[in-house]
Amino acid sequence: MISFVGAGPGSPDLITVRGKDRLAAAEVIVWASSLVPEALLAYAPESAKRYDSATMTLEDVLGVYAAHPDERVVRLHSGDPSVYGAIQEQIDYCLEHELAFEIVPGVTSVAATAAIIGRELTIPKLSQSVVFTRMAGKTSASMPERESVAAYARIGGTIGVFLSATHPGELQKSLLCEGSAFNEATPAVVVIRATWPDEEVHWTSVGELEKTIRATRARRTLLVIVGDALTGAVQRSHLYSPTYAHIFRHRSQPGSTTGRPTAAARRRDDSLR
Repeated sequence: MISFVGAGPGSPDLITVRGKDRLAAAEVIVWASSLVPEALLAYAPESAKRYDSATMTLEDVLGVYAAHPDERVVRLHSGDPSVYGAIQEQIDYCLEHELAFEIVPGVTSVAATAAIIGRELTIPKLSQSVVFTRMAGKTSASMPERESVAAYARIGGTIGVFLSATHPGELQKSLLCEGSAFNEATPAVVVIRATWPDEEVHWTSVGELEKTIRATRARRTLLVIVGDALTGAVQRSHLYSPTYAHIFRHRSQPGSTTGRPTAAARRRDDSLR
């Protein structure tokens, strides 16, 4: 079995329980020392064979799978393996060679950043959508034209931009393109190595984004989040309004008592009578 495990954004305690369990049972581990903290390997047995994929090609990694067809293999990916994890080509290999596999989700750096800065990314009337995208960079050939940062900037919402450290000027220009929903005052945050011991958080605005990124001198593991949701809540959520009813709660007047007790609570109360 090959387990593609999301290691989370950096901090070893942000791996999921399932991911930790897979590491604890691993006989073979493939991990990238450039992206995943070595501290995570403490969850694995000392007897597990370990391969650092930082210097490996896809063919090298597939060679490890081929050499250990009957062992428990953990392929440890940073963040969530389904987001810029390059796992589909590995999945295709497993399907072609009839190798059992599973995907264990992980905490994304976007989710970790939202927690670090203490913000919700979806605020009523400000943003109800979150987009993960990236700058094209060296791999521009794989970036669909319709999915450019500028295209999403014209829609608005909250945008998390990966792989943008080396193109800060292009990023700022794209976010301020003609027809953009953003302007120079739109809040932005730049986070480097989210949840790692040397994490950096830089609050800024779209108009100052290039200057902020260049000042960090970071070249990788940098995430930019942009959008008015970063200002914080400006209106009460409709979901928990006393005037909003749904299958679990009746509409009530403001100032009245809170929702009805759950069925379990009612049974408990009945047993005490």
